[in-house]
Amino acid sequence: MRVRTWGETTGEHAVQSASHPSAYVEEDTNMRVPVSLLLLLLLWETHSHAASRPNFVLLMADDLGIGDPGCYGNKTLRTPNIDRLAEGGVKLTHHLAASPLCTPSRAAFMTGRYPIRSGMASESLMGVFIFSASSGGLPTSEITFAKLLKNQGYSTALIGKWHLGTNCHNKTDFCHHPLSHGFDYFHGIPVTNLRDCKPGEGSVFTGGIRVVVFIPLQIIAITLLTLAVLRFLGLVHVPVGVFVFLLCLAAMILGLLVCFLHYFRPLNCFLMRNREITQQPLSYDNLTQRLTADAAQFMRRHTGTPFLLVVSYLHVHTALFSSKDFAGKSKHGAYGDAVEEMDWSVGQILDVLEELKLANNTLVYFTSDQGAHVEEVSTKGEVHGGSNGIYKGGKANNWEGGIRVPGILRWPGVIQAGLQIDEPTSNMDVFPTVAKLAGSPLPEDRHVRLEGLLLHAQVQPRGRQRLLLHTRVFLPRPLCDPAPPAAAL
Repeated sequence: MRVRTWGETTGEHAVQSASHPSAYVEEDTNMRVPVSLLLLLLLWETHSHAASRPNFVLLMADDLGIGDPGCYGNKTLRTPNIDRLAEGGVKLTHHLAASPLCTPSRAAFMTGRYPIRSGMASESLMGVFIFSASSGGLPTSEITFAKLLKNQGYSTALIGKWHLGTNCHNKTDFCHHPLSHGFDYFHGIPVTNLRDCKPGEGSVFTGGIRVVVFIPLQIIAITLLTLAVLRFLGLVHVPVGVFVFLLCLAAMILGLLVCFLHYFRPLNCFLMRNREITQQPLSYDNLTQRLTADAAQFMRRHTGTPFLLVVSYLHVHTALFSSKDFAGKSKHGAYGDAVEEMDWSVGQILDVLEELKLANNTLVYFTSDQGAHVEEVSTKGEVHGGSNGIYKGGKANNWEGGIRVPGILRWPGVIQAGLQIDEPTSNMDVFPTVAKLAGSPLPEDRHVRLEGLLLHAQVQPRGRQRLLLHTRVFLPRPLCDPAPPAAAL
């Protein structure tokens, strides 16, 4: 099974915008006809299953590159469970994240809308939440697929990483918390996994510390030395109080740095179960095993009712971690160990579905929130980023490597096994697909349209074009509905 790439002779055409390197306009050709027929057949089969609404297991990796899984061509990373998921379903070779950063991409995934529409895109260099005390988050007015399914009688759970905010006005309102966005159960981290959360793995604030701490300290040191020399030579009379002030200022800066480094981990790296903190600071010991076991328990508790389970892995965002069963076992160092442990977790979840005889009534989806962070290097010089295959760029930029991600769907008896689709799809497509299959109407009170299309019915008339735009922040005006209310943007 070969992954076709744009630029090969396939009968497909792509036009790339110079100002937006990841904006594609794709034209229908003869290659679309057999795919469309397959999707129409899939839609017919889906309607035949409407009597028993499916369960949904949505698996999202963090910073996994499209070149990392074996089913996408990797020959040295062992991902047998992700590969068997692809063998039993459909592999999407042109699957795109809505943004190359965690927070906006996940907001688009949850709502089916570009993150700029919900205010979850940022002009700043950071572009994501890194503090638990941040007051921003996914607005309560946004409708997630979890809310829709909960209204349809589904039991809903999110296990793993949220990264879409926690509180608005105080530490107890939980207005941006998963439980305020349609999930009945949450077990995971509300922010994200950072190097600062794991002792000895360095800090993401190194650049900021250099600007805010080390440069001022150097200026203070040079000033002190200069004034001391001038005073010693008798050229300038410098009161002793000036020296005391500068020394106190340096001590204050160093003290603030020590406090920040000491308290950042317990205040921002913690595990929650629903609204209660269960581990502070977070311990990485068998963390994947603990979260996987909880996901399995959730499925076992809800065998008699339809459920939505979102497993949002901490892997393979740095700080990298893995249990002793996987540490040092891969050919790609700590990154490979983390990928292979995540693959094990995927296998455990698939095995539980088989054990409970739920596999044939469960749509399983696997993806990554954005491409691999190819520039990620540890303080020891170890490469901690993955592979985006042949695609340029990676996480945090708009080149293809930052947004083209793995996309796999499996639903035995409904989705044809071993199918490969080269049509452009997006993680925003999951929202309307899940809603349709669960029997939920799509929201009608949106100021601007949903961007997602039905993954199982992505059929377009000949000559129609679909434009998928992926930028850090701005959405060009022509893509918005005419004159949307200011509050919509």
